[in-house]
Amino acid sequence: MIDRYTRKRFQEIWSDENRYRKWLDVEIAACEAWAHLGKIPKKSLQTIRKKACFTVERIEEIEAVTRHDVIAFVSCVAEHVGEDARFIHMGLTSSDVLDTAYALLLKESSEVLIADILGLMKSLKKRAYEFKDTPAMGRSHGIHAEPITFGLKFALWYAEMERNLHRMKRAMDVVSFGKVSGAVGTYANVPPEVEAYVCKRLGLKPAPISTQVLQRDRHAEFFSTLAIIGATAEKIATEIRHLQRTEVLEAMEPFGKGQKGSSAMPHKKNPILSENITGLARLLRGYCVSALENVALWHERDISHSSVERVIGPDATTALDFMLARLTGIIDGLVVFPENIRRNLELTRGLWHSQNVLLALVEKGIARDTAYAWVQRNALKVWEENADFKQLLKRDRDIMKAIGKAGIDELFDLSHHLSHVDTIFERVFHE
Repeated sequence: MIDRYTRKRFQEIWSDENRYRKWLDVEIAACEAWAHLGKIPKKSLQTIRKKACFTVERIEEIEAVTRHDVIAFVSCVAEHVGEDARFIHMGLTSSDVLDTAYALLLKESSEVLIADILGLMKSLKKRAYEFKDTPAMGRSHGIHAEPITFGLKFALWYAEMERNLHRMKRAMDVVSFGKVSGAVGTYANVPPEVEAYVCKRLGLKPAPISTQVLQRDRHAEFFSTLAIIGATAEKIATEIRHLQRTEVLEAMEPFGKGQKGSSAMPHKKNPILSENITGLARLLRGYCVSALENVALWHERDISHSSVERVIGPDATTALDFMLARLTGIIDGLVVFPENIRRNLELTRGLWHSQNVLLALVEKGIARDTAYAWVQRNALKVWEENADFKQLLKRDRDIMKAIGKAGIDELFDLSHHLSHVDTIFERVFHE
C-alpha cells in the first residue's frame, strides 16, 4: 500500500502533464510581467490567461516534426490562444522556461520528502522512548563493548534524521531559484523586472547571475543531499539487518501473514525490506555523481546536463521517497526481543566491566600500562575459557590487593553505564 502511494504521488509530480503545466505557469507569469511593463495589451493578457492550454499528445505530435520540445509546447499553446499567442515566450530562451519549471518540480518534490523525514522522525522518537531504559549491548567492530540502551539506537537515528531535515530544507532553498534572463543571461531582450515578477509569482527567487542556464552547483547540492539522506537510511537498515541475524536476533523486520522468506526453506525470515533500502542507497550515490558531473558545462551553456536530469530528477526523488516510506514502516513494525537483548548482554559473563576495573586500579595509584595488563590477562581467560570475569578478578592477587572483593563487586554495576541516558535524551529531543 505504501509502495503504490509512493509511486502515485511522484508519478503525478514528474508526469508530462505536470511538467508542461509548470512550463505554462512560467510562460503566463512572463506575459503578466510584460503586461505590467506595458508591452502586452491587457486584453491580450486576458485572452492568454483564458485560452492558454495544451495536450501532451499534441505536443508530442509537433515535437516529432520540430525535434524541439519547447518549440512544440509553445506551438501547441498558440493553437489554443490564437493571434495573441505572439506575445507568449517573448524575449525568452528555452532554458528560461525549462530551468525555472525544473526548480518548481524539485521544490514540489522536496516538500514531499520533508514530510517523509518528519514522519520517520516521529516513529523513531516513539520507539526511542519505548526502549529508553532497556539495557542492551553496545558493539564496536561487531564485538561486544559496553552497555547502552536499546532506545539510544533510535535516538541516534532521530538526531541524524533531524540533521537531514535541515539539509533537505536547505537543499530545497538552494534549488528554489528561477532565471528569466535570456539567451546568455544578459537580459538583452527581457529586463530583470520580468524575471523578478515571474520568480515572485511562482514562489521562487531570481538567480543573482546566470548564463543561459541556472548553474548546476545548485542541483549538485540538492542531489548530494538526497544521497546523504539515503546513506542515513542505509545506516539504519544495515543495523536492523545485523540485529535480525540468527546469532543476534534482538530485533526483526515485521513479517506479514502469508509472507514467505525462501522458495526452498520454509523457516526463513529475511530482512528483505532493509536490504532493499541499502540497495537503493547505492543508486542515490550514483545520481549524486551524475549531478556533480553536470556542473561543468561548455561556456554559457550546453545540454549535456539535460538528458541526465530527465532521469535523476524523477528517479532520485522517487527512490528516496520510497526508501523513507519503507523505513518508517519498518520502524513502526519492528519486532524487538527484550529477552534476547538481555541474553546477549550477559553473553560475555561481565567482560564489559573491564574499563571500570582498569580505571579503579589507576585511581588506586597503579600505572595505567600495568593496570591494563592485569585486567587484560583476566579478560582473555573469559574469551578462551568461557569463565566468569568477576570470579577471575577475585582470584587475581594483584587486583584483589589493590581493590578488594567489595571493590570489585561495586564495579560490576550496570547502572554506572546508563546513568546519563536521560541527559542524552534531553539533548536529542530538546526536552
